[in-house]
Amino acid sequence: MANILLTGGTGKTGRRIAPRLAEAGHDVRLASRRGADARALRGIRFDWNDPSTFDAALANREAVYLVAPTDAPESLRAMQPFLDRALAIGIRRYVLLSASSLPKRGPMMGAVHAYLEEHAPEWAVLRPTWFMQNFSEQQHLPTIRDERAIFSATGEGRVPFIDVEDIAAVAVEALTRDVSFNRDLVLTGPRALSYGDVAEIVGAAIGAGVRHVNLSEGALVERFGAAGMHPDYAAILAGMDIWIASGAEDRLSPDVEAVTGRPPNDFVAYAGRVRDAWL
Repeated sequence: MANILLTGGTGKTGRRIAPRLAEAGHDVRLASRRGADARALRGIRFDWNDPSTFDAALANREAVYLVAPTDAPESLRAMQPFLDRALAIGIRRYVLLSASSLPKRGPMMGAVHAYLEEHAPEWAVLRPTWFMQNFSEQQHLPTIRDERAIFSATGEGRVPFIDVEDIAAVAVEALTRDVSFNRDLVLTGPRALSYGDVAEIVGAAIGAGVRHVNLSEGALVERFGAAGMHPDYAAILAGMDIWIASGAEDRLSPDVEAVTGRPPNDFVAYAGRVRDAWL
């Protein structure tokens, strides 16, 4: 049994990782700004910007799952005080949620990736491509449901979208295996799809036409800003869409199957599973 702290414990990945760990008999502590959890798991108040919350969150932990704060474009600057404290009190294992488009020493979590490699005794960096759940739980949900449209700046670029359930399965292995990976794991679905392909799959799942609306990078930044996103973060995300358009995400990785022993979930199966969200 391992004693594990999940930062971002109530987020898309954390709320799927926590029950898997608990069912396997591990001691799970969920860190969030509210400090509460509705799943009979222990929650504790935690704030990246408040060092007074660090020690209680880290007490008696052996491993930490790291989800960067979304309101801080410079992830390492926001996270390093916490990481330094965790290392100072002897916590050995760290699993960072990053992204396939963010290489070591790159922007955002890329700098945290490099920091862990240089300082942590045991570590893994999960680098998933774009989440399938972005269409059912995040930015694309309201436009699919209300406008029957998906907005992006990706053009005909393709992405091997990944089910967050697969990310959670890999994260559990990275947090609990006897021998740490000490490398990055690129996590993809089984095939690459354009946003137009996704619109067709979603439309077939709900029995209604769904269109893909391709925007300019600037128009997408404006759209994110109107939804309340920090301007710097909006610019980074829109830039990632341009990378997709250039083919940067059009690749497959064997890491999900290598770690879990099964192929990653397909988008058609995911769409059938969550179709009610779009109705």
